[in-house]
Amino acid sequence: MNVVLGTGPLGVAVMRELAERGESVTMVSFSGKAKLPQGVRIRKADLMDRDQAVGALKQAKVIYQCAQPSYHKWPAEFPTLQDNVVAGAIAAKAKLVVAENVYMYGFVKGSIREELPYAPNTRKGKVRAALSRQLLKLHQDGALQVAMGRGADFFGPHVHQSSAGSRFFKPIAEGKACVVMGDPDKKHSYTYIDDFGKALVVLSEHEDAFGQAWHVPNAEAVTPRELANMAYKAAGFSPVVKSMGKGTLRAAGLFIPGARESVEMMYQFENDFIVDSRKFTERFGMQATPLDIAADRTLAWFKNNVK
Repeated sequence: MNVVLGTGPLGVAVMRELAERGESVTMVSFSGKAKLPQGVRIRKADLMDRDQAVGALKQAKVIYQCAQPSYHKWPAEFPTLQDNVVAGAIAAKAKLVVAENVYMYGFVKGSIREELPYAPNTRKGKVRAALSRQLLKLHQDGALQVAMGRGADFFGPHVHQSSAGSRFFKPIAEGKACVVMGDPDKKHSYTYIDDFGKALVVLSEHEDAFGQAWHVPNAEAVTPRELANMAYKAAGFSPVVKSMGKGTLRAAGLFIPGARESVEMMYQFENDFIVDSRKFTERFGMQATPLDIAADRTLAWFKNNVK
């Protein structure tokens, strides 16, 4: 049985990919509620509770870990959440495929590649590094089969809380000014959410994918302004791009914890941020969706689903 943890945009993307392949899917969320296709089951469980996590994973064969705590609660809650998921995976003797980002590398001049050492320069980067090291050690010790798929900033249908989420695509769909983080003319890698979901499923299908990290396929890096121009063109409007810097985030952070937590990550938006995914593409043959097509699909979703 395939079990997907989390019903956010990435969990939904994994679910869609599995369903398209005719696989049975059970999703797990804190509320136990989600709008899902017919045939997809959902189970309620608090993954911060060890017994509930183990119970939810009891019959799993492959577990896709796409759940995470609120952004501002990472240091306090993420280690416990991962410990509980790991306990459930080990008890079920299931394979574990974990969705990650690239915070653990810290600031990198040039392309970010899987073989780079971990050098986190932020609180959340240190959390990510510790979690990744734990997973790799469990695999090396023979306790758990685990593979990690790492994405850059993602975007696409259902994606709201991202640098290219609602704040970016919703105003473009309405012909209004969009807001980007940091310098709009620095190169930036973006991961299309459906590519991320498909890549995690691909990893689960190959024994040699386990015991290591993989950067999921990304299209060629572009500037936020270039991505905005693509979307505005598809929407039929002239581009109007505004930038949000640290000062604005700090002010917003007085009231919004997520904004406050974003300040330390601004190095990714004030410098070129290029994630190299050639290792994945060369091994598995999967290419990223062309950026203009992905942007067009995302724009269509926002037009039809977000008012």
